[in-house]
Amino acid sequence: MIFDTHAHYDDARYDEDRDELLSSLKNGGVGALCNVSSDVESLDSSVALAEKYDFIYAAVGIHPSDCAEMDDTVIRRIKDLAAGKKVVAIGEIGLDYYWPEPDHDIQKKWFERQLNLARELKMPVIIHSREAAEDTYDMMKALNAGDIGGVVHCFSYDVSYAKKYLDMGFFIGIGGVVTFKNAAALKEVAGYVPLSSIVLETDCPYLAPVPHRGERNSSLYLSHVADEIAGIKNISRSEVEEATWENAHKLYGI
Repeated sequence: MIFDTHAHYDDARYDEDRDELLSSLKNGGVGALCNVSSDVESLDSSVALAEKYDFIYAAVGIHPSDCAEMDDTVIRRIKDLAAGKKVVAIGEIGLDYYWPEPDHDIQKKWFERQLNLARELKMPVIIHSREAAEDTYDMMKALNAGDIGGVVHCFSYDVSYAKKYLDMGFFIGIGGVVTFKNAAALKEVAGYVPLSSIVLETDCPYLAPVPHRGERNSSLYLSHVADEIAGIKNISRSEVEEATWENAHKLYGI
């Protein structure tokens, strides 16, 4: 079975067929998933999905692109929701320098606050880092994020950074991008990282793998990601699925 460690099924793009799609996942080989919040509204909707479906878990946190809306009230809300039985991580949190806003200092402030909250709650973190490799790693190292643990979601850097995060004890999240023809660096990372440190993810509705690139993504497409990793490592897809299933449970303490 497959564990999709990072999904956004509360996204509006699933409004017309959400229940139908989610109900089909188990028959499609997807045994569990974590729905990850990104903004204030999705804190509650992610937890609601986890409470509705026995195979869904939730993560609560604010994405760096939405952190300008944060204040102490939001931090308290994250803390309160994190006490729920189906909430398994703080995320997604981190730094995103692709867009000019929010200001980098604002992103760093709330990244640090949420990392420290995860430490306080003894929960793993889901790290989002886009075009912010050095600052993300430097902050995590300075704040001893290795003591917190978690996953670098949608890993987009090279092997040198993969090694740094492995040394920190983090899992590496790999999704549909690894199937793209122009993803040579990520394919190299997938070959380098031990299978024991890889988890599968969709980031759906985004980043659908080949042959569904450009479509709305789904956990049902993770078989293509597992096939790609299996080919890179010269092992069977079932080995990838079994190992990443176990890794996801370790990551989220399930």
